[in-house]
Amino acid sequence: MNQAAQEYWNEYWKNQPQPQSVSAWQFGADPDYLAQLVVDGSKTATCSGYIFYELENEPLPTTEDYSIILNNNDKPVAIIKTVEVTLTPMNEVTEEFAIEEGEGDRTYTYWWEAHEKFFRNELNAIGREFSEDMPLVCERFKVVDVKNG
Repeated sequence: MNQAAQEYWNEYWKNQPQPQSVSAWQFGADPDYLAQLVVDGSKTATCSGYIFYELENEPLPTTEDYSIILNNNDKPVAIIKTVEVTLTPMNEVTEEFAIEEGEGDRTYTYWWEAHEKFFRNELNAIGREFSEDMPLVCERFKVVDVKNG
């Protein structure tokens, strides 16, 4: 976690006990746009390819996790808390979940096309093939705080 994110985290919790599970990160495709959707309240869900957790030997998110969302410049914009995690084949993601991701025109069609393109590019970069039933780590979250300024 960078210094700006750590300062924001400490400032938010002040003298209260801090949760132990926190990370700071940017959303993949367009960090500024997606972070702004979180701030606006229209993005309350996200997903990632399960294969990337496997390849990087990273633990899956849990409902104990807090995240500091960063913009393109690695500056913190908000704190979120994960409230639900499911492992779902991409072609079984519900329209409701796709809309909760808050992107584009907030339709399932937009969600599918944007995510298929993103995952094809990411998988091709590591020599893997895209599959419509690839497992996704689907997370719902709530906004805990939006950073002022």
